[in-house]
Amino acid sequence: MSPMFEYAPAPESRAVVDIAPSYGLFVDGEFREAAGGRSFKTLSPSTEEVLAEVAHAGAEDVDAAVAAARRAFASWSALPGSERAKYLFRIARIIQERSRELAVLETLDNGKPIRETRDADLPLVAAHFFYHAGWADKLAHAGYGPDPRPLGVAAQVIPWNFPLLMLAWKVAPALACGNTVVLKPAETTPLSALFFADVCRQAGLPGGVVNILTGDGSTGAALVAHEGVDKVAFTGSTAVGKQIARTVAGTRKKLTLELGGKGANIVFDDAPIDQAVEGIVNGIYFNQGQVCCAGSRLLVQESVQDELLEALRRRLSTLRVGDPLDKNTDVGAINSAEQLARITELADSGEAEGAERWSPACELPERGFWFAPTVFTNVTQAHRIAREEIFGPVLSVLSFRTPDEAVAKANNSQYGLSAGVWTEKGSRILAMANRLRAGVVWANTFNKFDPTSPFGGYRESGFGREGGRHGLEAYLDV
Repeated sequence: MSPMFEYAPAPESRAVVDIAPSYGLFVDGEFREAAGGRSFKTLSPSTEEVLAEVAHAGAEDVDAAVAAARRAFASWSALPGSERAKYLFRIARIIQERSRELAVLETLDNGKPIRETRDADLPLVAAHFFYHAGWADKLAHAGYGPDPRPLGVAAQVIPWNFPLLMLAWKVAPALACGNTVVLKPAETTPLSALFFADVCRQAGLPGGVVNILTGDGSTGAALVAHEGVDKVAFTGSTAVGKQIARTVAGTRKKLTLELGGKGANIVFDDAPIDQAVEGIVNGIYFNQGQVCCAGSRLLVQESVQDELLEALRRRLSTLRVGDPLDKNTDVGAINSAEQLARITELADSGEAEGAERWSPACELPERGFWFAPTVFTNVTQAHRIAREEIFGPVLSVLSFRTPDEAVAKANNSQYGLSAGVWTEKGSRILAMANRLRAGVVWANTFNKFDPTSPFGGYRESGFGREGGRHGLEAYLDV
């Protein structure tokens, strides 16, 4: 909280969205109970209250969803692209019309601030459907041959950090290319995907084109391994991505993986300090640092390190941590008790290994899962906090003297998803971008996304691209 003044509460109303006491699985255009009768509860991370009870899909449910998607594929893929585009445009417009409901639902189920779901997530979700609707009748001009064909049934498994946005990243291109979908949302954030099922019905999407199975890792594993699936797309941890790669190896299934990251945010001595500080804050404290491409490693040129750190600490002292439904909140709740425990363990290891820990003074709520924004200095590349993905609001600061040293340190990682470069010299930005082994390199900004730009990584950050013309390839038989 700022020492100068306090903000009056500005809560968004929960009444704008109706959450049912229980939800079934969405298969063949209808909601149904899980065949085995199992269910689980989804919690609000900021209060630990139970939001709803959700059906837990088993192997029998996976069979039913894949069969429904296979039946729907024949007629869906036969539609002219201009007809498929109409459904995608309709979905995009409904998302825009119902964006306030979706933003509140996402904030309740995920814990991220309403300011982010309202101003970042939802506009991007709609943009992805609008963008891919435009491609649906132009696939012959995408560079993948004069008559590219869809693959068939796409199995899509998405994470909890951007539940609805990751759904859009995967569902929109799949449908535009003529595929049908069986999607499994994360266990801790199923509600916006189930809401999307209702959006599909409202848009008149034919039954079976999109199917949604809620459950845990066993549900995802059964879906990925199913013989009736032609394409697997996964966003999540590198460990699970490796398991999926082993499962798919030797089959005909096409695979794309978007996995972990340990992005380097590189600040040169000629960078505008205040602008860089805003980019650093956005790079690591946006969505509580629960971002695959987060700028979790700050590499700052020695000559400006002290000045930049002073400005950064001053800026962090103004961040507001608390109720995610308050429009003034900058940093919300951690998604789950399990994730909070991982962040805590890794941060404690940083202290134990000799790094210097600092957090601004902030009062954390008593209930829910919370972690104060944290900065570590005196970090070496041997520290776990410099090597492992923390997936939380924790920044590790390292220094460099020359561009060569910056590149060497940035590339000294098993990951290769993102990087940022801060300098006034355009030639330096281009030279650095060519040498950084990262799928996305931002110049004088960070965490900026657009559906026209491909996104993906190298090394243990996965392979394949999502978004843009490049992202269509994953859903076409080329």
